Amino acid sequence: MSKKYVYLFSEGNADMRELLGGKGANLAEMTNIGLPVPQGFTISTEACTQYYEDGRKINDEIMAEIMKNVEIMENINGKKFGDSKNPLLVSVRSGARASMPGMMDTILNLGLNDDVVAAMIAGNPDPKFERFVYDSYRRFIQMFSDVVMEVGKKYFEQLIDAMKEKKGVKFDVELTAADLKELASQFKAEYKSKIGSDFPSDPKVQLYEAIRAVFRSWDNPRANVYRRDNDIPYSWGTAVNVMPMVFGNLNDNSGTGVAFTRDPATGEKKLMGEFLVNAQGEDVVAGVRTPMPISQMAEQFPDAYKQFVDVCAILENRYRDMQDMEFTVENGKLYMLQCRNGKRTAQAALKIACDLVDEGMRTEEEAVLMIDPRNLDTLLHPQFDAKALKAATPIGKGLGASPGAACGKIVFTADDAESWKARGEKVVLVRLETSPEDITGMKAAQGILTVRGGMTSHAAVVARGMGTCCVSGCGEIKMDEENKKFELAGKVFHEGDVISIDGSTGNIYDGAIPTVDASIAGEFGRIMNWADKFRKLKVRTNADTPRDAKKARELGAEGIGLCRTEHMFFDPERIAAFREMICADTLEEREKALAKIMPYQQNDFEQIYEALEGTPVTIRFLDPPLHEFVPTEEKEIELLAKAQGKSVEAIKNIISALHEANPMMGHRGCRLTVTYPEIAKMQTSAIIRAAINVQKKHPDWNLVPEIMIPLVGELKEFKFVKDIVVETADKEIKDAGVSLKYEVGTMIEIPRAALTADEIAKEAEFFCFGTNDLTQMTFGFSRDDAGKFLGAYYDTKIYESDPFAKLDQNGVGKLMDMTVKLGRSVRPDMHIGICGEHGGDPSSVEFCHKLGMTYVSCSPFRVPIARLAAAQAAIKDKK
Repeated sequence: MSKKYVYLFSEGNADMRELLGGKGANLAEMTNIGLPVPQGFTISTEACTQYYEDGRKINDEIMAEIMKNVEIMENINGKKFGDSKNPLLVSVRSGARASMPGMMDTILNLGLNDDVVAAMIAGNPDPKFERFVYDSYRRFIQMFSDVVMEVGKKYFEQLIDAMKEKKGVKFDVELTAADLKELASQFKAEYKSKIGSDFPSDPKVQLYEAIRAVFRSWDNPRANVYRRDNDIPYSWGTAVNVMPMVFGNLNDNSGTGVAFTRDPATGEKKLMGEFLVNAQGEDVVAGVRTPMPISQMAEQFPDAYKQFVDVCAILENRYRDMQDMEFTVENGKLYMLQCRNGKRTAQAALKIACDLVDEGMRTEEEAVLMIDPRNLDTLLHPQFDAKALKAATPIGKGLGASPGAACGKIVFTADDAESWKARGEKVVLVRLETSPEDITGMKAAQGILTVRGGMTSHAAVVARGMGTCCVSGCGEIKMDEENKKFELAGKVFHEGDVISIDGSTGNIYDGAIPTVDASIAGEFGRIMNWADKFRKLKVRTNADTPRDAKKARELGAEGIGLCRTEHMFFDPERIAAFREMICADTLEEREKALAKIMPYQQNDFEQIYEALEGTPVTIRFLDPPLHEFVPTEEKEIELLAKAQGKSVEAIKNIISALHEANPMMGHRGCRLTVTYPEIAKMQTSAIIRAAINVQKKHPDWNLVPEIMIPLVGELKEFKFVKDIVVETADKEIKDAGVSLKYEVGTMIEIPRAALTADEIAKEAEFFCFGTNDLTQMTFGFSRDDAGKFLGAYYDTKIYESDPFAKLDQNGVGKLMDMTVKLGRSVRPDMHIGICGEHGGDPSSVEFCHKLGMTYVSCSPFRVPIARLAAAQAAIKDKK
């Protein structure tokens, strides 16, 4: 027998999501339980895949199977498709295996044409019935034109508005049968003028085109963006559900509603929802008319309401989760059209999971699996007031690069951000793009908005680390940094004007929207305690300042996986000394300049050790190329020349000599130490002295500093630097007359290091993956420039997600797997971590668990996300 592509609702069940999609599987399940579901069929996700393989056509074999199931549906329902006496009308709805609300398309009332309309009216003399038939007809023409033929909705809305104006009425319901009949013919004329042919009257043609449209909508821009944001693979495809229509718009004894078994905003256990009398489903969802709360349905439809309440209890017990349901009442009789696990806020998700455990419906492990780790982000940052946000219209949109809400006066430079903050102003820093020297201004700002850059640009990475709201890559902004102004949505914004930005959605608003502080409720702690009980991976943080380290500890970090020492150099007092070092001519001059920086570095490390309370701290040696530290502005160059006793010309020559064609692969990382060993000596002394001092203060702590050498690609290179570290560290420890353990390891961020990990492991005591650089070097494209062309790669389905945001498990992952195996073949108990941006991405955390890594390290505000993702990985693994 050939492959089966179509399933009656009575042939499926809830476990067939992959084949029938979420909606189809749930309709089948409700049918099995004996709930009142209009009986139809589901065309499987495999038929969708076949549609694309066949060049966007539904092949004859699948179409024949569909028509065979139409016949069975006709027999079950005692009505016939296209029949003038007893016509069967159907709805055609999409349903992927992951819920994608509002992303794909629906067509109602399919099967109507002039003959069917006339026959239906002839069979029922009630004038109200005539109005209902024409209302259904004009809706069908409008939806079919919009969804199937892609004639915009607005043309039809304009005709409706014109008709209402002509008749002097406010609502659609006030239009008469004659008005609606006239609208239907206007709609058909509109269709013909836009498409160039008559509106199709054959129900079979209508059905074929509608099914094709649903399959096609799987690849529409909305759906593609939603899938990329929610990790839904393109290859899954969507199913199509065809079911007989029930009419909520039949008369005043009919209606339609949407309900939740618990409050999706707070998680409170109470029936929530809305109901509209004499309406069809899309009226509730589209907000065309204001519905009444579901509780009022009890007064008008007491029997249907009582039955619906029972159905809610049955479904919630069956799925053991909060349900989101769509239903229709036709002539007083209840019909269930859909149920699914309802979308909810992060706060509600935590409460519902805890309540279900308390109610004995879920185990602690199941509760941990119910929470989407990515949604926790919103709980940790200030949010816009929901009411105010609803009333506001965005003026532009970038990428939601770091969640939270920010509102403040526009400033254009990091210095301005600092000085405005110092005088008590709240500011939003707007830049073409940010660079490391903007860091102090980024700290001072409520939020950061950039014109260029993606989710892993400097601004995005640093903002996420600080927990500061950031919107990056808003290309619509016309920037004029020199004159401190920019243009967006036709308006010019100057320094000091107020804007609001939403780091979760990427939306930008003109003016101030009030914000509310995030609060971590009791349920949050409960879920986290459960997560910690089940996970195997440790979770550390990437932190460069005591403030970040302290925050990460509060959020459950078990150490630092990456402390970047270069971020400590951008302080005005330190940068001057570091620039002296760069411009020095002799070793003595360099050492003299480094000696000025040494006490700062030591003090930084002491504060960080204190904040981490004896848990592991991995400190990475200086990594960026030196040109990032030299001045670019004339005034600063003159100051440096004066301090160095050199001419401005000489300083400019030094600066231009530092320029590199490809600095990301240039003179940076351990290559700096090979050229200037004195930098490594100074950093080693600062790390060890700080550890000795803190250990003396806290004899009960067991401090073991982990010194990490970046950008190693060759064993001899690593050994060269390690020898300097060991010689310096051992001398410091001996001079202090104490005993202190320390470790020297390396970052794995060059493919060659992964390929020769067994050799490097002979000397390196630990590995840590720098997946930002490893991804960059494996793919061979620059993280800062990839945003310019990745869009085309998403559109053509070459890539489905940003490899810098979601770890490429096939390529980069293979190198990581190899590194773990090779490294541990030499040192079986070697600890191996990850400290790139991927350390806080749930799917990447799961991958690290599978590789048997020791820990993941991520920015402080992503620590709870990583803790939860690590627990979910361990629970799934056990299953």
